[in-house]
Amino acid sequence: MIILGIVLVILIIYVIVTYNNFVFLIKSSEQARSTIDVYLKQRFDLIPNLVECVKGYQDYEQDLLEKIVKLRQQYDDKHDIESATKLNDEYNKIMMLIEDYPEIKAGEQFMHLQKTLSKIESQLQAARRIYNGDVTKYNTKLNIVPSNIVGMMFGYKPKELFQIEENEAKNIKLDL
Repeated sequence: MIILGIVLVILIIYVIVTYNNFVFLIKSSEQARSTIDVYLKQRFDLIPNLVECVKGYQDYEQDLLEKIVKLRQQYDDKHDIESATKLNDEYNKIMMLIEDYPEIKAGEQFMHLQKTLSKIESQLQAARRIYNGDVTKYNTKLNIVPSNIVGMMFGYKPKELFQIEENEAKNIKLDL
């Protein structure tokens, strides 16, 4: 009877410790995700300034700006990876447009925007690495026996890694 009581106490302690570990991993990944949101918002807030730099070189910048504003609102509402990816695609179009017009890159305003974007891109990349590392730890713990049993007991589900198209980096690094 005493052995059964000791085993039960050990089991309860294990469940509590494992539960707390899951909570820590979830909170850590949420904080890292919040950091990504901050950097994405900063990055996307620079888009109208980039469009302003490009004005006069293409007819469709107004349509592009309207599309971007709509996608920014969707991202602000949802904060999901899908809306971030759509917005990133439009951002890449702006960067490709700028590549077609070297005289844009020579402007002081654009050079300042490029430096700011470069800094934000570095911070965003680091934030994504941290988030994805936290999510990987959480997902691993969720799949390893016996912690997966505790995870199932409390209804924890795997989280999705944050990935944006790889061509994003190619379009950011402009030759100034």
